[in-house]
Amino acid sequence: MSSYRAVLCLFLFFSGLIAKAQTYEVYDQYMKLKSRVEYDQISILGEAVRVSTANQQLKLLSKDYKPFLDLKANSVYRYDQPWLIVEGPNGKGVFHEYGEAILPAEYDQIQTLFTKILSRKGNSFWLYEHATRKNSFLGKFDEATLARNGQVIARIGQEYFLPLSPEPERAKEMVQEANGNFLFVKESSGYGLVNRDGEYILDPIIDQMVHLDDVYFYAFDGSQYMLIEAKEIRADINYTSYHKITLEGDMMLEYIHGKLRRVMQQEGILLDQVGMEKVTSLGKHYYNVLLRDKSLGLLGPKGWEVRPVVGVESILPGRDGLYPASKGGKFGFVDTQGKWVISPEFDEVRPFIQDMAAVRVGRLWGFVNREGFVVITPQFDGASDFKRNIAIVKIEGKHRLIDKAGNNLLPNAYDRISLSADDYFITEMDKKFGLVAPDGKEIVEPKFEELRREELDRILVRLGDKYGILNEQGEYVLPVYYKSIVFDTGASQILAEDDYQFAVPASPIVEQPIGKKRKGT
Repeated sequence: MSSYRAVLCLFLFFSGLIAKAQTYEVYDQYMKLKSRVEYDQISILGEAVRVSTANQQLKLLSKDYKPFLDLKANSVYRYDQPWLIVEGPNGKGVFHEYGEAILPAEYDQIQTLFTKILSRKGNSFWLYEHATRKNSFLGKFDEATLARNGQVIARIGQEYFLPLSPEPERAKEMVQEANGNFLFVKESSGYGLVNRDGEYILDPIIDQMVHLDDVYFYAFDGSQYMLIEAKEIRADINYTSYHKITLEGDMMLEYIHGKLRRVMQQEGILLDQVGMEKVTSLGKHYYNVLLRDKSLGLLGPKGWEVRPVVGVESILPGRDGLYPASKGGKFGFVDTQGKWVISPEFDEVRPFIQDMAAVRVGRLWGFVNREGFVVITPQFDGASDFKRNIAIVKIEGKHRLIDKAGNNLLPNAYDRISLSADDYFITEMDKKFGLVAPDGKEIVEPKFEELRREELDRILVRLGDKYGILNEQGEYVLPVYYKSIVFDTGASQILAEDDYQFAVPASPIVEQPIGKKRKGT
């Protein structure tokens, strides 16, 4: 083939070629188009972190999506503010979210915590501290973990070590995180507590010790029972007794000469009562206390919430001075003195919320007011509590929204209705989703495969594999057209990703005869 024919064929090939690329339309908070940018993919990881994979290179982007730093890796492994962990062919590395290179991508494992980074290659470990900008070798361990209090917990075989403590070689039988400030430690001599600096605030001399919650511990040493509170530089013994203190779940009871005498809490005595016969835990910090005269009271975290009264079988935590209580297998409500305000005639009740309480008769749920009047007749298979004067109810297998008069707020019933964290209602029908405002006004009926309220007046929706945005009137702000839509809250912008095609411009082609050139051509 002559060179002329080869050039002609290539020209014809590229003239007909359709090139594909991805573009992002950039909108401001008022949904005005600001610009268009081209990348393989843009990811918004946080208010200060935007990355792209343009030309198969991982780059950090500015707020206007211009690349300013090559991250020298293939992908983002994890973003743990302020650390950006990247992964390349040789391992994992770390950048600060502002672009400072911290560790090259050559480590097997990375753990981060505020100003510290624990990295591993094989069984070798290093610790980077941002204050000094140094990455120091810690040693070789079978395993090491960066604890929430800033210490490193290392293990070799069955022994544990704290390489950042004043005694890094001191072996321990057990090290656990108690909370974000302290480590719960056991040595051969007993249990102890270690602070952020790796120093003992309670020497390991306690025979038995149990972490209760937060900074509180239950302990037994010799013949002495203790309630301990951990503080930054010391551990305080809030309560000590030579009488038996039992621990069952989160309930602590003290017995004096074999008789039940005190209900304990983390700081010490909650109730000191002669004549207690039985204490029943109702959950965290709530108890039914039965006395020998058969009176029963409700004990809360600050003392008696319902004084002991005869003729009540159980009293449950309540609200606004009314407490669910039972007698003869039926439920009603008592006040703080144990007096029946609403007689026990229901099979189940829930606490009052917004002056309404859900009650069950047989298998059906309804609602009563604080005066005990049934304001919504039991007719529902299930019912939520009222919130913003609206409740979700279930009847004949479908869900509805009702007001405090029992009126339906939606024209239709749905397979499911759930309350979101921002008090909007998500409706579902035939695996399609819709949205209802907190006041019960339906914004859009269920018709989307995906629906998510991203910010004020902006609702992300998906039909098939295309995305769009609705406002809270149910109107399209962006049509359901885009491959993806990303909300960049840090820049108050929205990225809408689209495929577009462009063709290489083709010039008119005039074919020439192939053969011997004429003179003068």
